[in-house]
Amino acid sequence: MNRWLNRANQRISLTGAAVLLVVATLFGQLLGFMRVQVINGNFNSVGNINTDAYFAAFKIPDFFFYSIAAGALGVAFMPFLADKLARGDRKSVWSLTSSLLNLLGIMMAVVGVILFVFAEPLLKLVVSGNLGPEQMDEAVTIMRIVAFNPLLFTISGILTSLQQTFGRFFFYALAPIIYNCSIIASVYIFKDNIGLVGLGYGALAGAILQLLVVLFGLTGMRFRYTPSITWQSLDFRRMLKQLPPRSVDQGIDSINSIVETNRASTLGRGAITFYENAYTLHLVPILLLGNTIATAAFPRLNERLAQGRPDLFRRDFLTVLRVMIWIILPLAVITFFARAYLARLIFKNIAPDIALILGFFVGAIIFRTIYAIISRYFYAYKDTRTPLFVSLFAIALNIYLAFTLSRPSSYGLTGLAMAQSIVAAFEVVVLVLLIYIRDRQMFSADFWSGVIRTISVTGFTVLTTYIMVSMVPLLATDKGFVTLGAKLLAIVVPTLAVHFAVSSLFGLEEVRPVTRKIKQIILKPVRIQ
Repeated sequence: MNRWLNRANQRISLTGAAVLLVVATLFGQLLGFMRVQVINGNFNSVGNINTDAYFAAFKIPDFFFYSIAAGALGVAFMPFLADKLARGDRKSVWSLTSSLLNLLGIMMAVVGVILFVFAEPLLKLVVSGNLGPEQMDEAVTIMRIVAFNPLLFTISGILTSLQQTFGRFFFYALAPIIYNCSIIASVYIFKDNIGLVGLGYGALAGAILQLLVVLFGLTGMRFRYTPSITWQSLDFRRMLKQLPPRSVDQGIDSINSIVETNRASTLGRGAITFYENAYTLHLVPILLLGNTIATAAFPRLNERLAQGRPDLFRRDFLTVLRVMIWIILPLAVITFFARAYLARLIFKNIAPDIALILGFFVGAIIFRTIYAIISRYFYAYKDTRTPLFVSLFAIALNIYLAFTLSRPSSYGLTGLAMAQSIVAAFEVVVLVLLIYIRDRQMFSADFWSGVIRTISVTGFTVLTTYIMVSMVPLLATDKGFVTLGAKLLAIVVPTLAVHFAVSSLFGLEEVRPVTRKIKQIILKPVRIQ
């Protein structure tokens, strides 16, 4: 047992962390995908959509969590821990962690009370009375059940940030898997008695179990918790100054989500569910690639700056950015051409609305994935203000576009996805320009040459995907995971194979580690005892 714990908690390399997070996130995303599919299959059918209340109930709790706590759970917190750890000052690491736990724990406990007491009026701000009486009652009940989930997520987030600073990712990767499994289980436990409300109990149980898993991950770290807030600590006060910009940055994203839910609620019953399903599908590659790779790379980037090596920071940053671009482009192409297959898979029925919305999310998939690492350039330098100011303008633009493009006389639900893609591109372009202004050595001619060649390769990827979709078209009778999964594999495998092969012909650096590993596996001699 102790041997297993030591292996689970030991420091691993950047590549090992990335692989662990990608595998765990892939499994977690599959579970998240299954969660939405199971919910749709048990509570929705064509012409009878009942889950608008479920999706609406989480908007306000998510807003408070992201606007108050989420900014502290990584990019504004970990750089300070990395500095202390680089100096071997573990006592300060424990002190900073304990102080933040106590401060945010008190704040989120107060938030939980507010959410529980004022659930109904807060929900009316989200849906503007566009839910029916029965759905409104269900939404209020679910929101009260999960009122203290933000507190549980906050504690889990701070502790996993601590573990990541030490290069320990196992329990961070495992926690969301536990959460998804809990909600899936709640569908089958409660669907025939309390129905949709049971999903709230599943989410609460998942948050509790997730926290227990994270606490178990502290084993062997010798973490020393102190029930106090060290206001006299200069580092703690400096860290707190970094939190508001990052928290506001996260919070305004939640405001945007609330606005989108509000706009969708005006477009008829089921519109919230259709949009949330498409939104969930578009998040899969972003979380799987953007967040996992950026999360794995962030401690290394912090370490480079703590070592006083901006040259190595620049090298690692550009390497990760190029890899992310090379991977996300073919996945975005597949998402666009296979959107109807994915919509059918998640909704279990013909879902043209979801497929249509997902097509307009493709731009957001590309640029949100890139944003995950671009933003961490600034966070590694302890600059949370620049991404905030860019996000403030971007969210204002997004809200304007959401109201303008989602009108029934304009683009309806697809207008919300269009707004997301436009704003995601805007944020990345602005941040790249700001990085170039700060560091003229960052984006070299070699980097841009690699990006252009990657885009050229993607042209062959587009052609391959189009041909494969034409060869295995989606039929009205196609249903079930096996049938749809087989057709998706028939599209995905040749597309990725062509992308990899043509990338090799173009001499892209991103292919070399994969090629080298394949050669090692194939050519490695077998020892015969």
